[in-house]
Amino acid sequence: PAARQKLGLLEKKKDYKLRADDYHKKQNALRALQKKALDKNPDEFYFKMIRSELQDGVHVIKQPKDEVTPEQAKLMRTQDIKYVEMKRVAEAKKIERLKSELHLLDVEGKNPNKHVFFLDTKKEVEEFDIAAHLDTVPELVGRVYNRPTIATLQKETLKGATDPAHLKKLAQQRKNQYDLLKQRIEREKAMFVVSQKIQTRKDLLDKTHKVKVKKETKNSPAIYKFRFQRKR
Repeated sequence: PAARQKLGLLEKKKDYKLRADDYHKKQNALRALQKKALDKNPDEFYFKMIRSELQDGVHVIKQPKDEVTPEQAKLMRTQDIKYVEMKRVAEAKKIERLKSELHLLDVEGKNPNKHVFFLDTKKEVEEFDIAAHLDTVPELVGRVYNRPTIATLQKETLKGATDPAHLKKLAQQRKNQYDLLKQRIEREKAMFVVSQKIQTRKDLLDKTHKVKVKKETKNSPAIYKFRFQRKR
């Protein structure tokens, strides 16, 4: 009726009952929390005290931050594990091709090859002529490859570069190839780590019980121990 519009809409009787039950339920919960706070041991400690924080009045457990580089995080967000694995295999093939083209004398911390000569007396050491011992000319002693003997030089011409400028250019090209090889090796290792981290995150979607054994680092994924389940 128009005379009762100022009083608002009528509410059903059950709305009052629901509201009263909700009020008493909250009051009972508050009393239980007050009793629990009074009975609490002041020296009690548990790890959630330092692993949780208050956000908008609600306790939220802090999640440990995994160590991921920005490049790895971007790649894991945008690419699938199959694509990353495909790129890693392509890099591995390029690395093998580069290794087959280069003399790996100083790759991966290996020491250069050494040619050791054994002599009987100290006088022989002082009079030792390496060019005569190798039966080649002194100009070719420093070459570890393509070092022909004097007899071969008398029959055939010297193959390969002999000009110092040309040799310097070849040395620079070889250095560039080694730098490229090093970059590809590092890129292949990074992609391998990314694929492992993506696979670990996919495995965590499983509902089975799991325990973290090792934290994630920039160079390795996190390691989890899953509960064994027998398959039918």
